Amino acid sequence: MAADLQAKYSKLAQEYSKLTCVQEVQLTLQSPLRAQNQVLKKGVVDEQANSASLKDQLKQRDQSLRKVEQEMDSLSFRNQQLAKRVELLQEELATSEAKSKKGKTKGDSPSQQGLQTQSVFDEDLQKKIQENERLHIQFYEAGEQHRRQEGLMQARLEELEGQSAQHQAVVDGLSVKYVDAIEKLQSDKARLEMKGQTLERESKECRMRAEECQQQLRRCQSELSRQLKQSSSVIQEKVPFNDTEFSDYNSLNVPPHNRRHQLKARDVAGQALGFVQDLVAALLNFHSYTEQRVHIYPRDSSIEPISPLNQKFSHYLHENAAYVRPLEEGLLQLHQSITEDTVTVLETVGKLKLFADHFSAYSHFLQKILPYQLKSLEEECNAPLCTSALTAKNRELQCDVKCVTSQFDKLSNYINLLALPSVRQDAVPQTSMSAVFTQLAVCLHSLQDAVKDMSKHYSQKAGLEVELPTITEKLRTTTECLLGSLVSLTNSTGKIATFFSNNLDFFTSSTGYGPKGGATALDPLQAESMLAYKKKAASYLHAIKKPRPQSVPYKEALCNRRVLTSSTESREGLTQQVHQSQEKIARLEQEKEHWLLEAQLGKVRLEKESQRIGELEVQLAALAGGTPASAALAAAVAAPPADDAPAHDQEDMEVVQKGGGKEATMSTSLVGMLSTTPSTENVGDEESREQLIKDHYMTRVGELTTQLQVSDSKAVHFHAECRALAKRLALAEKSRETLSEEVKVANQNITRLQDELTTTKRSYEDQLSMMSDHLCSVNDTLSKQREEIDTLKLGSKVPPHARTRSLPDPMLRLANVSFVCMY
Repeated sequence: MAADLQAKYSKLAQEYSKLTCVQEVQLTLQSPLRAQNQVLKKGVVDEQANSASLKDQLKQRDQSLRKVEQEMDSLSFRNQQLAKRVELLQEELATSEAKSKKGKTKGDSPSQQGLQTQSVFDEDLQKKIQENERLHIQFYEAGEQHRRQEGLMQARLEELEGQSAQHQAVVDGLSVKYVDAIEKLQSDKARLEMKGQTLERESKECRMRAEECQQQLRRCQSELSRQLKQSSSVIQEKVPFNDTEFSDYNSLNVPPHNRRHQLKARDVAGQALGFVQDLVAALLNFHSYTEQRVHIYPRDSSIEPISPLNQKFSHYLHENAAYVRPLEEGLLQLHQSITEDTVTVLETVGKLKLFADHFSAYSHFLQKILPYQLKSLEEECNAPLCTSALTAKNRELQCDVKCVTSQFDKLSNYINLLALPSVRQDAVPQTSMSAVFTQLAVCLHSLQDAVKDMSKHYSQKAGLEVELPTITEKLRTTTECLLGSLVSLTNSTGKIATFFSNNLDFFTSSTGYGPKGGATALDPLQAESMLAYKKKAASYLHAIKKPRPQSVPYKEALCNRRVLTSSTESREGLTQQVHQSQEKIARLEQEKEHWLLEAQLGKVRLEKESQRIGELEVQLAALAGGTPASAALAAAVAAPPADDAPAHDQEDMEVVQKGGGKEATMSTSLVGMLSTTPSTENVGDEESREQLIKDHYMTRVGELTTQLQVSDSKAVHFHAECRALAKRLALAEKSRETLSEEVKVANQNITRLQDELTTTKRSYEDQLSMMSDHLCSVNDTLSKQREEIDTLKLGSKVPPHARTRSLPDPMLRLANVSFVCMY
């Protein structure tokens, strides 16, 4: 028996797990439909309105149809009544005729009365026949009209059903089509709202910062104007001369350092280095593939020896790397020499001369190989299979080679002119430099045009050579590689020409180096002294502005440590208490369930015992009164129990029967815990116990199903909220990145403005200090002059032959020269 119960319990638990899995699958399948429900609501409402109107029309048609059917029923009923009436009249007529035959012997008065009765019956019958015919006609017309209306309504119904299906398909397609668009628009709307809020906050902060900057600027302007006015008055009253008026004196002043010009020069040099590297690679490929072509055409060196001219030309071409690669190395050294701490002008850039020498060497190399290249093209023209078109193209290529060589020669001359000031300062006037740069840009564009023409003519020549019958695959491949090198050479020369034209204003503009107020060029010694002063000033400012290390006071650190330790200990203690409380609550919940089941089992036991006591009392009464025991027992069984437990108290209970010397056993499953005791009761008790257990498990299944549905609905809600929060988080991250970039730009602008303000303030302070020093020197000079005047006045009393007028040296007026370093 216990094995059967255990098998039933396990089977019931399996059914419950299957039910749970099915419900989970149903909820999983319903979740996308719930998501689409909001999107399709409008379409469904429209279709419901259409269906409602169609239903109203159908109801009206049904009402008219029912009305016609009622009329038909009434007509058929009337027709039946008339038919019965006709039969009755016919029977009466037959009886009257029989009576008339029997009563022929009677007088005339009865016969006349019979005739009158017959005529009345005939008229009545005629009327009924006419009325019956008219009703038949109406019934037929009503049936025809009903059939026509039914056919029309059926066709209309089919048409409306087809339209409804089409509308539903359109609605489904539009819902599927626009669901992504709606989500995207919603996300865009949320993102734009967040961006608008952030922009409003940022605009408020920017306005506040702008107001603060304006206030600070007004204060600085007022302070600087006051200092300028004071300095101007001091200069007008005390300073006798301006040291920038004469070039000899002004050359002693230290020139300022233009950091922006240095950064721009380094950037331009880096771009030029990249373009020259591409040019060097294209030239190396061009010379190498030209060498391979000389060995292949017009004679293949693997079959027969080439001409001495082509051998010499090939030997020279083999040396191209020794002249081309130094161009890249020279410009790389020039780029490395331009740093932020140097002064970059034509007079101080010594590495430009090295690059000019390498370029001149390459130009001489092109001039050296030019005759051999021209003779090689003539040799190709003298080949036996050379056509007139190929000869014309070779003539054009000779002109292109001459033009390219001349353009490289011109470039070499202009680069040498630009490198001369670094060797000898007064070699080239400053006014001629802009013309040199302009001509250099024009020469670069001419070189690009010449290389483009040469590439075009080579391409046409290759097209003509392909048509020759003796063309080989090796020659075709070499020609294609040569054309590719010419295309890359054209691109690199075009990039260099465009780059130089775009930066021509930077090359021709004044660098800003030199003493203030002077038009003379910067001397390399002045540049070195200026850089030395700049380093000293930078080191001094770094020394005086060295930040102090931040530290926390000892008492504050101790307080913070105590607070941190106490908070950590309290948090750990509270965490342990929470875990213990959760475990205790879970244990108490289990005990509560157990004792609830025990209480319900106790109620069942009490009910059983009460019923048993009642039966025993009935038996005792029957025995005492002489009633048979069997009848008393039947009456006791038929009687209701003394203590009828309510239905809700019989839920979640288990049957426990007391047996002599038998112990109770605990059975656990997926839906709870059951306490059972082996029993030897009859079959009825076992069935009642199984029914109670079944009710208990069904109740538990219902409760768990409800909890599962509630938890699933909460999970769906939380999932939707998490998706929305994830989208908002992504939008917030994007807006944060955008705002961080904008904040960086704003901070850079603020830093730049602060640097400009600090520079301006420092320049005014330096000018004031310079003027003060100069005023002191002027005062010393004036005191010396007064002393000399007093000495001359005293000497005027001396005899004339002893008088000697000693005038002060004009150079003594320059008592002190102040050096100002602008950083």
